[in-house]
Amino acid sequence: MTPAELKRLYDTHAQAVFAFLLNVTRNEADTREALQDLFLKLGCRGPDSDALRDERAYLLRLAHHQAIDAIRRRETRLRIETASALEPVEVFARTPDPDTATFRTELSKALETLPSEQRSVVHLKLWEGRSFVDIASILQIPANTAASRYRYGLEKLRGHLQPLYDELHP
Repeated sequence: MTPAELKRLYDTHAQAVFAFLLNVTRNEADTREALQDLFLKLGCRGPDSDALRDERAYLLRLAHHQAIDAIRRRETRLRIETASALEPVEVFARTPDPDTATFRTELSKALETLPSEQRSVVHLKLWEGRSFVDIASILQIPANTAASRYRYGLEKLRGHLQPLYDELHP
């Protein structure tokens, strides 16, 4: 298929195909990706003989397949994200010392309980050694907000870890 033919197909049918895809996927990002993939594939391989009979029907059939693929990708992505969110993340390296290992495990659990905004600030401050000005720039928030999220995060961590600390250091 020549670029001119592809351009004509796009100019003639893209709006209708986009509307169809949007109705099926109910997601604008998936719709845009499916539409782009459809015309990219069409440009690479050219139309089948079915396209000669009814271009719009042919493109809508291709769009339907693209929409199904987009929905499946989205569902798979969500399933993977949900599953990985439920798995504990090992932030710290393993250690042979049982007290250190216990503390690290409990700290990881405590970090998981923090809201993501506080966890991000705590991580950047403690593990990256960033200033509140740097953190504010990275997260695009005011420096005072970064400082308060850090303070609230540390208070929550302290509350979760104090019993363990008391147990390990009687």
